Amino acid sequence: MPGSALDREATRRTRRSFIGLGLAGLGGVLGWRYLLNRPDADGTPMPFRRVLDANGRLSAAYFRETRLAPEFAKSQGVAQVRTNGSAGLQSDIDLAAWRLVVQPYGGGQAQQFTLADIKALPRIEMTTELKCIEGWSIKVNWAGARFADFLAKYPLASRSGQPIKDIANPPADLAPYVSLVTPDEEYYVGLDMHSAIHPQTLLCYEINGQPLSLPHGAPLRLVTPLKYGIKHLKRIGTIAFADARPADYWAELGYDWDAGH
Repeated sequence: MPGSALDREATRRTRRSFIGLGLAGLGGVLGWRYLLNRPDADGTPMPFRRVLDANGRLSAAYFRETRLAPEFAKSQGVAQVRTNGSAGLQSDIDLAAWRLVVQPYGGGQAQQFTLADIKALPRIEMTTELKCIEGWSIKVNWAGARFADFLAKYPLASRSGQPIKDIANPPADLAPYVSLVTPDEEYYVGLDMHSAIHPQTLLCYEINGQPLSLPHGAPLRLVTPLKYGIKHLKRIGTIAFADARPADYWAELGYDWDAGH
């Protein structure tokens, strides 16, 4: 009945819950503003960047040269490979005149390579899952040359000029990081060297047995199936080696620099 002890208790509890929810909401808003107003680190508020870097360290600790992405029968690959993202692909390109430019670690004269130079290396074909940060994935048949085989043939990633003969025991003076950039410099990714010389990381020139199309990154793209698709740079223009993490397009927009899965 109205005015009873039970009714008064219900009113008291309702008022307390309302005040509690209000304070929680206010705390949430103030906390969010606090996070957003922290100093930036690589374009991301510092608390968020620390979480992303922690994820990157966890991924790096889990990484092993012997850990392979699952491979599938060629018949399981999709017939039509979807395209996603066009950054770095907007400018015109003369495929016949294209050259891969590689800057040696530690400086020196940049070297240029034709697609024929890449195709002269052992051809590797694999069907792996391409995973997108948007949540979708597809199985794709790729073919190209291992990045490790490229550096074994052309030892540009060590200061001493030693080639990579064994990815498990690379030269002691091997560069720790690799930068890959499109010819127009509009898209760029960074990789740690262990990921770059992983046996499934390819300088890829074919999809489904056919040369890459322009939307898929012709004439040469990166494929590294232990990373999300944002690392699979299309239309490689320049490769360089670095002592510190190179600039990375999506990391600058707030994503995990490592981008492993």
